Amino acid sequence: MKLLIAIALLLSQGLVYAQECVVLLHGLGRSTWSMRQMENALHKQNYIVINQNYLSREKSIPELADIVGESLALCDKKKPEAIHFVTHSLGGILVRAYFNQHPPHPLVKRIVMLGAPNHGSEVVDKFKNSWWFKWMTGPAGQQLGTDNNAFVRSLRPLPFDVGIVAGNSSSDPWFAALFSGANDGKVSVESTKLPEMKDFIQVENGHTFMANSRNVINQVTAFLATGHFMQNQNVASRK
Repeated sequence: MKLLIAIALLLSQGLVYAQECVVLLHGLGRSTWSMRQMENALHKQNYIVINQNYLSREKSIPELADIVGESLALCDKKKPEAIHFVTHSLGGILVRAYFNQHPPHPLVKRIVMLGAPNHGSEVVDKFKNSWWFKWMTGPAGQQLGTDNNAFVRSLRPLPFDVGIVAGNSSSDPWFAALFSGANDGKVSVESTKLPEMKDFIQVENGHTFMANSRNVINQVTAFLATGHFMQNQNVASRK
């Protein structure tokens, strides 16, 4: 009885945390601040959260992918029961690139990708040779085209539960003419999809601030907990 009372007190004080670690990886040209709301929400769900920063504009994708290994090491120190990833845009490509060169980590369970250019972006096709684009996106930006020789085309399927969130409301209308179908302003809905994905959902959000959306955050927490997105969302589509 005393032990039960002690456990109840610890829970009520927020001192007992679920032993699952979530790594957050921001997108190209962003920082940990872009994932801060996601971080806070996951903390409230009692996850151990590693909101990882990396210098996205300074290296190629294979070089940047080392941050995934560093993140796994940080999680391992916490001795979690499971490890998950929540990524925005380029962050998802880094996870794919890392596990393309390394064996599956035994604790990695679920990965949620927000607006990942899994088959490249038409924006890169159009502007990759422009000086301003090279300056803004660095070496990694040059590798995110849609042609058959693009880096993303060389990556193997991930051996984990993968959930894909695609935005279909553009936050960058000046790129609208570059797309023939639904897109989030930088990445088409079709480009986000992977053959191995366990679940897929569209949301009415643009690319840049997708990770700050309350609906998106709720969808992420649902997938981490159950392996599926919520189905009863007015702003969501599973097509």
